Amino acid sequence: MSLSQSTCDMSTTAGDYRRLVRQSPAAARCAQGGRLRLLLAVTGAASLLSVAQDASSSAAENWAQWRGPLQSGVAPHADPPTEWSETRNVKWKVKIPGEGTATPVIWENKVFVLSAIATGKRVEPKPDDASAGEQNPRPASAPRSESDPPGQFRGGPGRRDGPGGPGRGGRGGFGGGQKPTEIHQFVILCLDRQTGKVLWQRTAREEVPHEGYRQGEGSFASTSPITDGQHVFAYFGSRGLYCYDLDGKPQWSQDFGDMRIANGFGEGSSPALYKNTLIVNWDNENDSFIFALDKNTGKTLWKNPREERTSWSTPLVVEHDGKAQIVTDATSRIRSYDLATGKLIWECAGLTRNVIPSPVSADGMLYAMSGFQGNALLAIHLGRTGDLTDTDAIAWTHKKSTPYVPSPLLYGDKLYFFAGNNGTLSCFDTRAGKALIDAERIDGLQGVYASPIGASGRVYLTGRNGVTVVLKQSDKLEKLATNQLDEKFDASRPLPARPGLSLLHCGEVTECGA
Repeated sequence: MSLSQSTCDMSTTAGDYRRLVRQSPAAARCAQGGRLRLLLAVTGAASLLSVAQDASSSAAENWAQWRGPLQSGVAPHADPPTEWSETRNVKWKVKIPGEGTATPVIWENKVFVLSAIATGKRVEPKPDDASAGEQNPRPASAPRSESDPPGQFRGGPGRRDGPGGPGRGGRGGFGGGQKPTEIHQFVILCLDRQTGKVLWQRTAREEVPHEGYRQGEGSFASTSPITDGQHVFAYFGSRGLYCYDLDGKPQWSQDFGDMRIANGFGEGSSPALYKNTLIVNWDNENDSFIFALDKNTGKTLWKNPREERTSWSTPLVVEHDGKAQIVTDATSRIRSYDLATGKLIWECAGLTRNVIPSPVSADGMLYAMSGFQGNALLAIHLGRTGDLTDTDAIAWTHKKSTPYVPSPLLYGDKLYFFAGNNGTLSCFDTRAGKALIDAERIDGLQGVYASPIGASGRVYLTGRNGVTVVLKQSDKLEKLATNQLDEKFDASRPLPARPGLSLLHCGEVTECGA
């Protein structure tokens, strides 16, 4: 279903939608399953570079990947507003069909977002699949059979298996329960940055997901797209990786198998991009791997096995001493690989289980953290090799109030992070490893999944309840504003440094259960 074919008015506000729910629940269900995704553009001034734009400066002014141009949560040239509301500084608001928790990415005048649209069409499980319990996943590099429902286009390795817990279509996968039976369309949308108008929409694949997810804890479109300004890469995990040009023309695709994800949280690790190389981390309860692909052709450059179970952290590309390396966080080890060859450079133990936050790096240091069934933050010197566990390569550690879901923000010499999924914030001096703000409660935030972002000397913190608190980048807690929108927010926000749009929210109205 394209947006132009939808019976929903794609420019109505959240208040209009609630009135629609009260007047006609059937009409409101065009938002799929009684839930509605909204993309909101908050307007404000933007600070542009005065130098001639080359490839790197252009990338720095866009939000082309998960955690932004520096992979740290900082938009170095953006100047977003400090205050907004439903009636102030909101430039446009549009409905996005389907569901998803993927962070949008932005390149110049185009906004890209992923979604999974329930079609209402169901496929009865085969007799041998009907038992409540574990599914029969396709392992990585196992080709999709001719009987599998076709996608729009694909090509490459294979697939694997994923989460348990209630999701769209019921419980499914690891942990028992019925597998999903409803066919979904896995789509990428391109919107005009100035107006929110849908420029194009493509269906990468249409099929029944092999596993479900816990309601409210995941989605079938949770990984973020990534762009280099010429291509946009839509990654749907077990549904595959798809490359389009910026006008929506398919270029190539890869299918890696079916993940088997622990705890029913759904898939979540996004790809990373460095020059001509795409990196996909594939940690799950079956065989785990890390892949490097040629971004222009989709050809596999190298593939290494990993002794890891499920992780949700996105890989980080780091340059050190003229060499690019890819760093992954996971339960067993933090690992760094030579990006050109896939060879392991160094590794280090010390994180907790269920690693979700992405690492950050600057000035020859890497910061990795996790916060499930324990707390761990490690500051690691780059430039070492081998096993760094309990060596002097670890500059400092912290074992309290680290995040479970949100990634940290590395802003200059300050490292900001939440405690668990709560609105409790810490800020560390990265040079000294000392707390400047030590687990202080941020009033107004109720639950946090979105990662903090930084711009123009300010720090933006968003709760699941639609509240964003703006702080001054400072050695102490200095609140500048508290802003309330009507929607629930789980996805982190992009911050492009372009005139006319400085802050983008991806939210959801959840109260329409008719």
